[in-house]
Amino acid sequence: MKRVTERRTYSYLGPAGTFTEAALDQVAEARGQDWRAVHNVGEALADVLEGRSHAAMIAIENSIEGGVSTTQDALATLAGLRIIGEYLVKVNFVLVAPRGTKLEDVTVIAAHPVAYAQCHGWLGANLPNHSHVPAASNVASAIGVLDGTSPAQAAIAAPGIVQHYDVEVLASEIGDNKQAVTRFVLVTGTTTPPSPTGADKTSLIVELPHDHPGSLLEMLEQFSTRGINLSLIESRPIGDELGRYRFVIDADGHVQDERMADALLGIRRFSPRVVFLGSYPRADRQIVQYPDRYSDDIFVEARDWLRALLSGEPEA
Repeated sequence: MKRVTERRTYSYLGPAGTFTEAALDQVAEARGQDWRAVHNVGEALADVLEGRSHAAMIAIENSIEGGVSTTQDALATLAGLRIIGEYLVKVNFVLVAPRGTKLEDVTVIAAHPVAYAQCHGWLGANLPNHSHVPAASNVASAIGVLDGTSPAQAAIAAPGIVQHYDVEVLASEIGDNKQAVTRFVLVTGTTTPPSPTGADKTSLIVELPHDHPGSLLEMLEQFSTRGINLSLIESRPIGDELGRYRFVIDADGHVQDERMADALLGIRRFSPRVVFLGSYPRADRQIVQYPDRYSDDIFVEARDWLRALLSGEPEA
């Protein structure tokens, strides 16, 4: 008898044609499943927490602008979420218009403010006399031009727009930074972390116990004294009073690594609140390097040595 596989739903920032959709397309197990377009990060995470979706793809970091604050704050305050994977999407843009439009016809451009800011150089060189109409999203900018609700003749959009709408591409790769990348994470409900691969990352959010000279250093020492590199550390205001911050941290390694587990125990003793976001494979699959003195065997041997002392065994 053929087994029926339950279909899964994945939420992403829509509509179709966004960079978030491009990130979700990298998830092998999501292909052929149901994709649910939502309006914002909060809605995507609510889908997961309330059972409408198995997982949600959300942007968490951009190589130009740093961490996505709305995502970081949501993950800090919503309980019951885990990151199970990360995905990188090259960020570049195309200038699109209704069929038959020529570049010389364009005097007004619709664009999301962030996308517009990342295309200033190209626009200044090729359309120096244009004006800008803000749009709610990269896709909304194109839709407004196509359906006539926007006064613009052209729109800045993600390259994926051509897969969903009949547009004329007036110019490609118009972003000023050709190396721009956005990092996305796939978030699900609380679950056990994926198995270690040797090329892993652990994400967490940590609050300092109180503000005093050296408190941040004390937190960082929990990682440095165990040979753990931090690939990201960003502060976000907690919001209850001025001057209080939480720290968003990405650490190289997996929670099942002895050095990482030991560091997390140190962090838990140190901080009044720690949010463990998950351990998951790195998008670049780069093997994490660390000194031999922080190998799992060293931590295990140290624990065995202490256990022997406490049990009264004679020293070897």
